[in-house]
Amino acid sequence: MTRRLAEVAKKVGVSEATVSRVLNGKPGVSQATRQAVLSALDVLGYERPTQLRGERARLVGLVLPELQNPIFPAFAEVIGGALAQLGLTPVLCTQTKGGVSEADYVDLLLQQQVSGVVFAGGLYAQADAPHEHYERLADRKIPVVLVNAAIPHLGFPGVSCDDAVALEHAWRHLSSLGHERIGLVLGPADHMPSGRKLAAARAVGEIPDEYVGRAMFSIEGGHAAASRLIDRGVTGFICASDILALGVVRAARRKELNVPGRVSVVGYDDSALMNCTEPPLTTVRQPIEAMGRAVVELLNAQINGQAVAAEELLFEPELVVRGSTAQAPRS
Repeated sequence: MTRRLAEVAKKVGVSEATVSRVLNGKPGVSQATRQAVLSALDVLGYERPTQLRGERARLVGLVLPELQNPIFPAFAEVIGGALAQLGLTPVLCTQTKGGVSEADYVDLLLQQQVSGVVFAGGLYAQADAPHEHYERLADRKIPVVLVNAAIPHLGFPGVSCDDAVALEHAWRHLSSLGHERIGLVLGPADHMPSGRKLAAARAVGEIPDEYVGRAMFSIEGGHAAASRLIDRGVTGFICASDILALGVVRAARRKELNVPGRVSVVGYDDSALMNCTEPPLTTVRQPIEAMGRAVVELLNAQINGQAVAAEELLFEPELVVRGSTAQAPRS
């Protein structure tokens, strides 16, 4: 008991006596401090006292596919900060290859009686992936919000950047620079945001199938896909993420082609440090701050018992022109 008091007190930044008063249901502690102590118990894995188990924990699961892509830590920072302002404690759940899966995290979060779950970049965006763990959350009536283009039948509210508008911005930029052989480097075939970008490309211009590359979201994947498209004559690339775009830049350099002199590249996200690459990356910026706050507003409304429509809020992206795009080569 003494060790538990000390750990919780250190976590919250209060005295052990204050923690003891909360655990014993005694007066003299503010509601905010009481909630912070209870959340700390949950985070540290301690059971709440019997008389305090009736209410759902003030925890929110934040499930991310990885942290290597800087867009996900950026979302986590905004969402985590907005949750904290509401007295909710984010529990970061990051998947690892061969480690804990998204479904495993859902089971753990349900055991902790979380108040809600936010998913960013998860299996909900892949039509052919398993989705049973989302159904478990729906059956338990756990508030959920999805970030960026879920498959339609899941029935959760979502917050997305408008993929079609993002593609149009990038396409028109490259077209204005004289590029006629524009290619796409996208995610897997069942990835919903990539599918939206492809549909938008076919709506604004002609793009043959051989100018469309599919890859996992990594520098290596972008490199492999771009190498094939460069050999087919593509001079302007629109990518489904900044990480893929960096792979395209690397592929061009391996073929001793200058970026942007011979190959122009447009990324997507405007994640951290893209203005520090060589050359600085032209990209389409997601409005992360506005999207993150909208996610928390939707989640908090559900937690407070308000009805929220299972609709998708679309946010406008912004083209950020830097040094990785230039006039199309003449030959």
